[in-house]
Amino acid sequence: MRKAILASLLCFPALAGPPFKTDDPVPVDLGHLEFYVFATGQRVPGESSGIGPASEFNYGILPDTQFHIAATWAYDRPEGATSQHGFGDMETGIKFRFLHETDTRPQVSFYPLVEIPTGDADKGLGAGHTQVFLPIWIQKSFGPWTTYGGGGWWRNPGEGNRNWTFVGWLLQRDFGEHVTLGGEAFHTTASTLEGRASNGFDLGGQINLGEKHHLLFSAGRNVSGEPQSYFYFGYQFTTGTWGNLGDWFRGSRHS
Repeated sequence: MRKAILASLLCFPALAGPPFKTDDPVPVDLGHLEFYVFATGQRVPGESSGIGPASEFNYGILPDTQFHIAATWAYDRPEGATSQHGFGDMETGIKFRFLHETDTRPQVSFYPLVEIPTGDADKGLGAGHTQVFLPIWIQKSFGPWTTYGGGGWWRNPGEGNRNWTFVGWLLQRDFGEHVTLGGEAFHTTASTLEGRASNGFDLGGQINLGEKHHLLFSAGRNVSGEPQSYFYFGYQFTTGTWGNLGDWFRGSRHS
């Protein structure tokens, strides 16, 4: 039974579209990069699990093409048992935008992700199997408003597990140059043989401290199906070129 609970805790990718589970189709521009330091987790009755500190790196390797990799430090805290901490599963993927947004049509991307089982599944720190997510993401903007969403299919091997799907949609609004707030609704089918389909929501946003420095946050819960609550908090650093990454280490706060 505990393995089934663990599988449900680990069913979301490390990042998706920070700070939300629903992702957007916008890749990092060619030669640009994003770097995140973050923590995210979830709680079910009797157990909490998550990752943090963790890091994510996104880089525009080709036009309309983003390379992504994330490394995590995981934790598992069952009530009445010993808490576990250690290296978690890694995540890598490629986001490819094949349709650009115009006045009348949205932009669309394909963003396959692979979850590499580098965490110790016996300690509750990883899935124990290679997982693959194959989603399509769609976005359209209207002035200060942006809406995006989509979903895809998860390959979820392992005893007691089943392949499953995720569908989500988000609406957010820019409040000037420094604050963006939004909310998402999502649906997941069961990821284990003993699990149930779930519907949930997250509310969150982004605070821009400057061109390069950003804070991201969200929190939410399921409203039906598996009883779970979620949170995300992270820092994002962005820069125009690979060479400028050194600015961050040398004190980009002066920029």
